[in-house]
Amino acid sequence: MAAALLALALLAGCARHEAASAGAGAEAALASPQGAFLAYEHTVQLRLPGEQIAPRLKAVSEACQGGKFGDCAVLQLSQGGGDTASGAIEMRIAPQGVEPIIALASAQGEVTARDTRAEDLAQQVADTRLTQARLKNEHARLVEYQQRKDLAVADLLTLSQRLSEIEAGLEQADRDAAQQHRRIDTQKVTIQLESTSSQRNRSEIGRALGEFGDIFTTSLAYLIRIFAGVLPLLLVGSVLLWGGLKLWRRRRKRG
Repeated sequence: MAAALLALALLAGCARHEAASAGAGAEAALASPQGAFLAYEHTVQLRLPGEQIAPRLKAVSEACQGGKFGDCAVLQLSQGGGDTASGAIEMRIAPQGVEPIIALASAQGEVTARDTRAEDLAQQVADTRLTQARLKNEHARLVEYQQRKDLAVADLLTLSQRLSEIEAGLEQADRDAAQQHRRIDTQKVTIQLESTSSQRNRSEIGRALGEFGDIFTTSLAYLIRIFAGVLPLLLVGSVLLWGGLKLWRRRRKRG
C-alpha cells in the first residue's frame, strides 16, 4: 500500500513538472527584450488535406477572436476553392500565443516553411517621443504666452491657429506611438495553407484530362496553319524543280 502511494505521489510530481515546463515554454515565446523595440513577424506555410483547410481556417479564426491564446485580432482571412483548396489567415497576437496558434493550425499537417523576422523600431519610437516632447513644450509655451493681456487680435488669431496645428500634430504622434507599441507588444502571424502534393497532382491530372480536347484541337489547328503556310512554297518549289529537270534533260539530249 505504501509503495502504491509513493508511486502515485511520484506520478503527480512528474505531471506537475511537465505542466510547469509547458507553461514555461509558452512564457518563453520569442518577444522583444526589455529596453528593445523589436516588432516580430512570423510566416508559416502548411500542407493539409484539402477538405481540412476550410474547417482549420475557421478553428484558427475562432480561437484568435475568442482570445483562446491571449489578445488576438484577425487582420485578413482568405480561402481559395477550385481543384486545389488553399487559404491564408493573418493575425496579430500576444507573444505567448504565437506557438499555440501555429500548433493549432498545423495539427495533423506538414509545416513546409517557416520564417521569423524582427524589425527594429527603436529609431521610430525615439523620433515619435522626440516629436511628442517638442510639441508638448511648444504647446505649453504658447498657452502661457496666450494669457498675456497686451496681445493684439492678429497675434491671438495666429496663436490659436498654431495651437490647433500643434494639437493635430500631437494627436498624430500619439497614434503613431500607439501603433508602434502595438507592433512591439503583439506579433504578426501569417499562416498559409495549401493542399497536399498528392491532391495537387491528382488535380493537375484531372485538369489536363479535362483540357485534352482543347489542347488537341489547338495543336491540330496549329499544324493545319503551318501546312497551309508551307503548301504554296512546296507547290512553287515542285514546279521549279520539274521545269529545271525538264530543261536539263533537253540539254542532255542535244549534247
